[in-house]
Parts: sequence; structure tokens; C-alpha cells
Amino acid sequence: MDVPHGYRAAAKPRARAAPSTGDTLLFDDTSASAPPVAPQGYYNVGYNMGEGGAAGGGPNNLFTDPMASAAVMYGSSLATQGKDMVNKEISRFMSVNKLKHFFAVDTKYVMKKLLLLMFPYTHQDWEVRYHRDTPLTPRYDVNAPDLYIPTMAFITYILLAGMALGIQKRFSPEVLGLCASTALVWMIIEVLALLLSLYLLTVHSDLSTFDLLAYSGYKYVGMIFTVLSGLLFGSDGYYVALAWSSCALMFFIVRSLRMKILSSLSTDSMGPGASAKPRFRLYITVATAAFQPIIIYWLTSHLVR
Repeated sequence: MDVPHGYRAAAKPRARAAPSTGDTLLFDDTSASAPPVAPQGYYNVGYNMGEGGAAGGGPNNLFTDPMASAAVMYGSSLATQGKDMVNKEISRFMSVNKLKHFFAVDTKYVMKKLLLLMFPYTHQDWEVRYHRDTPLTPRYDVNAPDLYIPTMAFITYILLAGMALGIQKRFSPEVLGLCASTALVWMIIEVLALLLSLYLLTVHSDLSTFDLLAYSGYKYVGMIFTVLSGLLFGSDGYYVALAWSSCALMFFIVRSLRMKILSSLSTDSMGPGASAKPRFRLYITVATAAFQPIIIYWLTSHLVR
């Protein structure tokens, strides 16, 4: 049976449309397959850099790099050498272990020493105690000099001076800096003058530079008391506190230095000029004590008006 021509013509487009299923490749999802490689490989380079940068050149691989490890080791060696050099230079001028000795204090010692500085008249035993030819640390001996109280008293004095100047509307960073530098310079001058006097008069004693700094720095406790009294009670309170703190400090210095300077007369009892050395020792002790009220007045009088 022959098929009409019209149906045969309609079937031809259907037969031709069958290959059109191949055209759907243009719309297939290709995300699951491997990305095509560009002719010049540009896409491959970028793709590898993204993965390789995270895996091979990131922070996790920093210390596995020989050059980075060598740089870290070299920097550590330089830091160690620098630290050793600084410690060596510091050790040329002062002993760190000896400096720690003067800061070995506790709360009980600080309270006792402050009471001793303000009320020294009832204290009886002024001798510094030793253990195997080494003086005990301050926490075990109230008569031992320390640098903790002078350091804290100096800082407190500077803060109190700033408050006093602020109350009087005279505060400025320059004035406060001048006050701090003046107090520090006077203490250095006092210590150097005492060292020079002991050297020129050939007076032998076990006083070290740290000891002299401690005894010279105790005046800041009296200065704090004097300035506070002046701020609270005016000029009358200032002069009463100045007289009390000056007398207490002079008594404390004489009794303390007497155990350090005057007690070693036997070592210089022989030789020329031995008869004059006790007198020189007494002069040095009294002059050091008499110098304290002058410095206290000089450094505090301008803070109270």
C-alpha cells in the first residue's frame, strides 16, 4: 500500500530532526567534568597556582623552607649575642646579683623601715647582721640598706610635686621634669662627694655605691611627709614637718653610718696619720647628716606656698 506523498514529506523533517539530539551538547552541564585545557595552557597555570600556592607556598610550609629556617636560626643567634653583650656591659658597671640584694624586701620590712626612718630615737640595735661574711638581705634585717624604699619614695615625691604644682595652678611638664632632674642630680652629687671624701682621706669602709645611694635616697621619705604636711596645714605645718623629718633623718644617718665608717677604726689604726683618721671619719659622718636638711628644704620649699 502506497503512502501518500504528503505523509512522506512530513516524515522527512522528522528523520532530519533526529540528529538534532547532538545539538544538545551545547547546553549540557560540564561542571562535573574536568575543565578543558586552553591551547596555550593559561587556565592550567592559574589553576595550579591556586592549589600549589595554598599547599606549597603558604604559611604552613614556611618553616620547612631551608632558607626560612636558616634565617630564623641566624636571627636567634644574633638576639642571643646581643643579650649577652648587654649583660656583659651592665656587669662592667654593676653586679646584677648585688643589685637584686638591695631589692629583696617584703611588706613587713617596708613598714618597719618607714617607722624607723620617722621614729629612729627608740631603736637600739643598729648593727647590720651577716651570714658567712655576707650581709643579710633587707627582708631579714631592718638595719640593712635597701633601694626599694628610695626608688618608690622618689617616684612618689615626683607625683606629689606634680599634684602640688597642679593645685597651685603652676603645673607644666617642663616644671615637673625640672623638679625630677634636680632631685636626681642632687642625689648623684651627694653620693659622688661622699665617695671622693672617703677616697681622698683614705678612709677604708665596707660602704658600696649602692649603700650610699640607699642612705641618700631615704631623704625622699621625709620630703614626702614635709610636702604633705605643707599641703594640708599650710606653711606652719610645713616647717614643723621639716624640722621633725630633718632631725629624724640626721639621727638615722649618724647611727647608720657610724656602724659602717666609725666601726672599722682597727683596720687603719697603724701607719702615718692614723690618729687623725677617727676625726676625719667623724667629720664625714656629721657632714653627711647635716647636709640632709639643706637638700630637703631646697627640693620642697617651692612646692608649698
